Amino acid sequence: MPSSDPLPPKEGALFRKLLKCYELKQYKNGLKLAKQILSNPKYTEHGETLAMKGLTLNGLGRREEAYKYVRLGLRNDLRSHVCWHVYGLLQRSDKKYDEAIKCYRNALKWEKDNLQILKDLSLLQIQMRDLDGYKETRHHLFTLRPSQHASWIGFAMSYHLLRDYEMANSILDTFSQSQTSVEPHDYRHSELLLYQNQILIESDRLQQALEHLIKYEAQIVDKLAVRETMGDLYIKLQQHEKAVLIFESLIRRNPENVLYYEQYLAALQVTESSAVVAVYREFQKQYPRALCPQRLPLNVALGDEFREVTNEYLRRGVRKGIPPLFVNVRTLHQDPSKAAIIEKLALEYFENLTRSGHFSREDADAGLPVEPASALVWTALFLAHHYDYMRDTDRALEYINVAIDHTPTLIDLLITKGRIFKHAGDPVEAYVWLEEAQSMDTADRYINSKCSKYMLRADMVSEAEEICAKFTREGVSAMDNLNEMQCMWFQTECALAYQRMGRLGESLKKCHEVERHFAEIVEDQFDFHTYCMRRMTLRAYVGLLRLEDVLRQHPFYFKAAKCAIEVYIRLYDKPLKSETTIEEIDIENLPPSELKKLRSKQRKAKKKAELESAQAAQAQVKREQHQKSKQQANQETDPDAPQLDELVAEKLERTDDPLEKAIDFLKPLQQLAKERIETHLLAFEVYYRKNKLLLMLQSIQRARAVNPAHPEVHSCVVRFMKSLAATVKQQPLNEHVQQVLDKATKELIGSKTPQQLNDEFIAKHNASILHLYEGARGLYELDHSKRAAAIKLVTSFNLSKIRLEEAIKVYTALRDGDVFGECEAEANAYQQACHERFQYARVFRNVEELEAQLQEKEAAKLRAEEEQQQFNHVDSSSSEPVSNSAATVAAS
Repeated sequence: MPSSDPLPPKEGALFRKLLKCYELKQYKNGLKLAKQILSNPKYTEHGETLAMKGLTLNGLGRREEAYKYVRLGLRNDLRSHVCWHVYGLLQRSDKKYDEAIKCYRNALKWEKDNLQILKDLSLLQIQMRDLDGYKETRHHLFTLRPSQHASWIGFAMSYHLLRDYEMANSILDTFSQSQTSVEPHDYRHSELLLYQNQILIESDRLQQALEHLIKYEAQIVDKLAVRETMGDLYIKLQQHEKAVLIFESLIRRNPENVLYYEQYLAALQVTESSAVVAVYREFQKQYPRALCPQRLPLNVALGDEFREVTNEYLRRGVRKGIPPLFVNVRTLHQDPSKAAIIEKLALEYFENLTRSGHFSREDADAGLPVEPASALVWTALFLAHHYDYMRDTDRALEYINVAIDHTPTLIDLLITKGRIFKHAGDPVEAYVWLEEAQSMDTADRYINSKCSKYMLRADMVSEAEEICAKFTREGVSAMDNLNEMQCMWFQTECALAYQRMGRLGESLKKCHEVERHFAEIVEDQFDFHTYCMRRMTLRAYVGLLRLEDVLRQHPFYFKAAKCAIEVYIRLYDKPLKSETTIEEIDIENLPPSELKKLRSKQRKAKKKAELESAQAAQAQVKREQHQKSKQQANQETDPDAPQLDELVAEKLERTDDPLEKAIDFLKPLQQLAKERIETHLLAFEVYYRKNKLLLMLQSIQRARAVNPAHPEVHSCVVRFMKSLAATVKQQPLNEHVQQVLDKATKELIGSKTPQQLNDEFIAKHNASILHLYEGARGLYELDHSKRAAAIKLVTSFNLSKIRLEEAIKVYTALRDGDVFGECEAEANAYQQACHERFQYARVFRNVEELEAQLQEKEAAKLRAEEEQQQFNHVDSSSSEPVSNSAATVAAS
């Protein structure tokens, strides 16, 4: 449909040039052309030209002016598809996809067959996962351009994504039949055939999928995918003989693929452990250097057979000196009998290597060659790992010290010792050993990252940043550079460190940075919608779409979101004081001496604040310069990208409604991490504070569906019942809401009272500290007068049956007073008892002991430096006579 306000030939030619300039990103030339058209008095308010001028200004980063001209142009010509299309492009550049879709639909009202608008609309629909709308748009494009490959592929994919497999397959069948000739080794056609085969498999038409694969095998370039798919189909169709041959050839091609061995055994229909081990024995003979046939039998072997295969595997690993040997067998420790056999073998190795240099007495008696000297070190390292996993810290340290005394320059030993201290509850000592390991190889990025991670666990954020700065870009702070590189492990650890330190704003800033990374990853898929369709990488494209749909299931997002929700809950429970009321002191009532001290303190605080503000101003200038250069770089690469607001810690921690901010992080977890009980427990904590009874009930029911025996679920039920009773007492509820709550309450506790339910819970789970802790919490929650009984319930539990993490949880609750109120004496007594049980855990040591330990370390460091200086002095003085005698000889 022609424009409602057409231009004459001269201006029309200029307008076409303007369009061309925008496509070529020649924005300044485009502005000149727009000015020429608008300078004509007859066309100063020409809508399409004004809209294009606005779009060109947007390309130059002048966003406010762009909106002004586009809206003006649209107001002057509401029936122009160009104006609506341009407005949609502007909204799309600001990531307002819903608004952009509305604009494109308005444009199609006036130009329903415009290909460009339809293509842009389809991209937004697949980005927003409007699959029904996407199907309609692709159908429209298909009817307009039935000769184009992309029209057929997009039309078929729209049905595939809607799980209408039969229609998608019939479209692809019709398209394949219309292809007259296929070139040999045509990758695009090959991918199309494999994509069609994937549709057949997903629709459970396995026989048809197998026949399709056999028919077109010669035309498919990816032979490996053909063989793998064919073997899998043979197994599912019970044609095991053919599957055996296929997986034998695949194992021959890659003997280190675990999946091939599993499929081969499924094809052989072998399930008995001894038979499975015999199969792996055959593969060991065929591929003696492969690791998979050596390791996989350990998963299925039992008894003496397990001891035999494990003995062979461990000997080989120790002899070759494989540092991650324990990691390879760690999963076997879930079976106590296998863990006992592994421990017994390792201890035999250590004893015999120490005595005779052999793994066993039989080897020594047989006169076999002595094992390499390093075998003792690797055996000691393995035992240290083993006892660390079993949380026997003393024995783990004993063996790692033996290994370090034997070979003090082996970095893996220092890392392992740091890990032992970390698991024992001393992150500071752990970081000390990692720092020493890092100093021995400063060019190793892995050790550098590991060291910085341990520093963050010890709440040493600035030191960790300095360590990371060795591998980040010069001229930019390490924190900013790591954010640019989306280094999320560092940011999540930073957030948790700041949370422990009480710097809640900084913690929230890191959590929001991680959330922005995931938002960017979702946005980045936009570029692949057209690329994958054009390059025919259809299987990878469908995989990408499915990955993006569940992207926020990733552990990094879960960890950051959980941290943010906990911080926002803490800010709701204990709001930060405003700056004007932080130190309100009644100066008039102070005596002169105290007033003088106060004035002195205020002067010092003022000087310190001025110094810090000056340093912060310098850092802000550097940050702004970096941000400016970054924005200029972004402008050159992606001029349409909207600028995000800078995250400021002070603003984040002083939000008006922290619970609503917490819900923003909670919603993705409720959709994508609903299989994790922590999601529903966090949801309950948020809705409990908002007093949303139905949402609290929903969270409890979802948590019970995941794990009804989880101890925190009971605490949620008790608090829910208490909140329900208080709400009903204040005002009657809606009739329908009351019915739902009555029915749910009956399912939760039956005819019992909350007190009866809590007493039964305590009696039933008196052997679990976590259950007793939640029971004690419920006891105090229901009746504050039973505070002493509640505290005694958790503090009287046998500490020999408690794990470190559980002890820390109980002690933290007593120390902070959030659960049982102020109980400093009980907390100190429990701390002392826990210190005797967990002597390495830093949280249970008193301040004086920690200070003494720190002073001792500093003194030892000074002594070492003095000894080194004396040694250097002696060394230099002893070299002088040598040089003098050398000069005498030279003179003579």
